Amino acid sequence: MASAVECTDENVREYLLYRGFTSTLKHLDNEIKADKEKGFRVDKIIDQLQQFVQSFDLFGMKEYWRYLDRRLFCRLEDVYKSTVTKLRTSLYRYYVINTIQKGNVEKTQEFFQKQVQELQGQAEWRDWFILPFVPSPEQNPTFSVYFSRQWADTFLVSLHNFLSVLFQCILSRFHVFSGPVQLFTLQTENPEQRNSDQMVHHKLPLYTPEKKVEVVETEPPPETCTDPPESSTSRTNGAGADGGGLSAEQPFIKLSQEEYGEHHSSIMHCRVDCSGRRVASLDVDGVVKVWSFNPIMQTKATIMSKSPLLSLEWATKPDRLLLLGSGVGTVRLYDTEAKKNLYEMNIDDTHPRILSLACSPSGSSFVCSAAAPNRSGNNESASRLPIPASGQLLLWDTKTVKQQLQFSLEPEPVAINCTAFNHNGNLLVTGAADGVIRLFDMQQYDSIMSWRAHDGEVYSVEFSYDENTVFSIGEDGKFIQWNIHRCGVKQSEQLLPQDATGPFVLSGYSGYKQVQVPRGRLFAFDSEGQHALTCSSSGGLIYRLTNRETALERVMALGGHKAPVVTVDWCSAVDCGTCLTASMDGKIKLSTLLAQKS
Repeated sequence: MASAVECTDENVREYLLYRGFTSTLKHLDNEIKADKEKGFRVDKIIDQLQQFVQSFDLFGMKEYWRYLDRRLFCRLEDVYKSTVTKLRTSLYRYYVINTIQKGNVEKTQEFFQKQVQELQGQAEWRDWFILPFVPSPEQNPTFSVYFSRQWADTFLVSLHNFLSVLFQCILSRFHVFSGPVQLFTLQTENPEQRNSDQMVHHKLPLYTPEKKVEVVETEPPPETCTDPPESSTSRTNGAGADGGGLSAEQPFIKLSQEEYGEHHSSIMHCRVDCSGRRVASLDVDGVVKVWSFNPIMQTKATIMSKSPLLSLEWATKPDRLLLLGSGVGTVRLYDTEAKKNLYEMNIDDTHPRILSLACSPSGSSFVCSAAAPNRSGNNESASRLPIPASGQLLLWDTKTVKQQLQFSLEPEPVAINCTAFNHNGNLLVTGAADGVIRLFDMQQYDSIMSWRAHDGEVYSVEFSYDENTVFSIGEDGKFIQWNIHRCGVKQSEQLLPQDATGPFVLSGYSGYKQVQVPRGRLFAFDSEGQHALTCSSSGGLIYRLTNRETALERVMALGGHKAPVVTVDWCSAVDCGTCLTASMDGKIKLSTLLAQKS
């Protein structure tokens, strides 16, 4: 819609030149430069607001918002007043948080001094007047979310969407016709059509997290406002040709992409904890990094080990604890806050490779997969054995730090590569080196069913969102959905490219090749289980899950990597989520996404 205004301005300029009205033309150019509506360019309006915020110009910001209110917002129906109020509140908070992040205490105090009369009677500001006196407010539960990049990006996208739809519906009430010397004539529509053009609610993802993200649920715009909002690429990092732009076809907007680069070798595992506050990543050299990304990316702990580490998993209660499985038959329980080992459990000397760990959602126990040594030693980058290695699946009590039982693995003891609990811990699904998926009842500690799922090993397995099916990726390159109520019945199947399933290959100079067998999670779901994130040679790929024979429909590429991605994770928080993609060059990308509600 902004392009129509620019086109109209340009045609008026041509007309004035044609008529020789140079003085009028100069006045027009001056008026355009001073235009506070920026020619209905939403990105320019938001840039102006951000400029006021970054320069601590509180007066300028308030005056500009008042102008928009007088010129645009006051003309809306009453139903929109709450939306405008929420956006103004978020703008004020965006401003005051910026003063704290930039360390400008005087501007923080000035804000509350000048705004006290306006804000003191409003419930949403009741707790905010103590903000200048709170030590480390970014760590305070009341304010911490406002210091995150996700909150700032979501606010800006919400404001962008609101203004876009508003301008679309204003401009759609006029028809533009070309005439002699390309002079445009504006004609209002007939009353019947004009009445049908009354602006109604649009889905605006407003982020107002007193305790959680709230989404303002609204109706779609009328048929006359079918143009999608302008892309947010001019305001956010990373949204562009790789699929991050705002589009009706895109299920997510890629708000930003950051890199964690503290590892110096290929990543094996990368997992977000239950709270979504910390990440644990393990590389092939056995170095574990524990780090946070909200509000800033920061390494919290580095764990070095004399013995090789092969697996890791976050505990669920308390979530600060980390389970680390080694290649010498031990599992360590590590406190990431105290930065020390709490326990070291000797699992089994005859099966020293701890391939997989899964903690029960109750936090009272964890499952441990132990496998016999490889004939080629402990080199996890080597090719798999043609004959599956022997293995054990054990249940350990987290509190007593003692083994509770050993599961029966039929038809023979085999190495379990991957394990996953359902939401309440009553079911456990495993994928093994013999290509068999096994489902266990964790109340009876017994196998419910098992079936041959893949030709070759099962690399990764997860429950679906409704827990009526499980998904798996195997050595045969297939992504398969299985019905757990009917043993061995496929619901869908799709062949994936090798760069999504491994073995992963990184070529170097002089013909050198590094080969890595999958160890970490090869796919992860969003919060609603409707989309899956997988590996690729240049970044994560997001697919939409379908009910058809073809299980996946590609919808978005995250990009950003120069080496093959070998493991992924997806941390979701309602509308905003963070996709983690870890690659063979040791780089981990965090792509922050905003879900577009349909």
